Amino acid sequence: MKKTTIRLLMAMMIFTLSGCGGKQNDSQADQSSTESEYTDSLEVLNEVVKAYSEDELFAMYGGNQENAVMDAPGEFDISKTEELEYTYGLPKEQLSNIEDGATMVHLMNANTFTGAAYRLKEGVDMNAFADSVKAGILEKQWVCGQPDTLLIIDVDGRYVITAYGAAELMEVFKNNALSVLGNAQVMIEDPIM
Repeated sequence: MKKTTIRLLMAMMIFTLSGCGGKQNDSQADQSSTESEYTDSLEVLNEVVKAYSEDELFAMYGGNQENAVMDAPGEFDISKTEELEYTYGLPKEQLSNIEDGATMVHLMNANTFTGAAYRLKEGVDMNAFADSVKAGILEKQWVCGQPDTLLIIDVDGRYVITAYGAAELMEVFKNNALSVLGNAQVMIEDPIM
């Protein structure tokens, strides 16, 4: 009788432990999905700006020119294709790959700092997107001084931040973005020549 009871308890333990193992695997599968902790591109840029100290922060506007927001990032109307291409270097062939956008630009001079965040559509090749944007920005004709650095950051596999500007401002932006954004990593950091 004791042997039967022990076998029954062991069988129940094995069954219970295998059930727990199954739950852990389900949890791990959820973590690898492409869902983001951010609701939109504006939230991504706002998180970065919140990380700035008072002496690091600069006067900025955000959003597209018709609906600009002062002293903060702003949501960008992605139907403004010419402005996206001209100001932010987003090639027209990449417009169909984004779901939303947000921007922030230095008030003194766009070449001092210009940044954008884009939420990519499901299944878009992030590396191809980044390479295309890099080419678009590097092909720009600079009128009022040339920016020093181009930076492209992957944020949790769903968002891409693109920015260019003065080296010192770019370094602060990069450090703030990497410190506050979940799963953020630099994809491209190149001098602009």
